[in-house]
Amino acid sequence: MLNLSEVMMERQHQMEGFEDLVLAVHELARSKNERFFRIDIRPPFPDTPENWEDRLEAAFY
Repeated sequence: MLNLSEVMMERQHQMEGFEDLVLAVHELARSKNERFFRIDIRPPFPDTPENWEDRLEAAFY
């Protein structure tokens, strides 16, 4: 299972905004061959859209 908090900790120095987070979720889901995604925190970026959960789930799957 890939937790959003783990993505944030692992890639925190490489992300400047929400779009970087979307790419990180996509890359980590593929590289770790994860089947499940858990959104356990809200992204802290000022450019986080209202539909952020849907966008992250789509990037994962």
